[in-house]
Amino acid sequence: MKVLLVLLLGTILCLDSGSSLQCYSCSFQLSDSKCNTEDTICRANQTCKTDVISKVAFLKIISKGCDSCSPTFQDYGVSSRNVTCCTSDKCNVNAAGSVRSSYGMAAGLVASILWPFFSNRL
Repeated sequence: MKVLLVLLLGTILCLDSGSSLQCYSCSFQLSDSKCNTEDTICRANQTCKTDVISKVAFLKIISKGCDSCSPTFQDYGVSSRNVTCCTSDKCNVNAAGSVRSSYGMAAGLVASILWPFFSNRL
């Protein structure tokens, strides 16, 4: 009888507790650091989602949470929207990595091209 109880206890301890995916959660924040304090437990068929809206490459509006997610990137010229998805616990910690800034790259390219012209005038 004792052997049966030990085996039953061992089986219960080895079973997965059915833990759900945990994601960071925030709505319409201007700073990613304000999005890494609250977390939420996702329902079945949800993943961690990060939604970053970048306006004029300087202002970022960040939202995180659980959702049915499909990654997308939309460039509207003066603004863009980048949605990323991930499937491990608290994997949506870094919204900065999900921001694509074509304006920053364009400004760097223009500056490197114009630098020889302006530096020779001085």
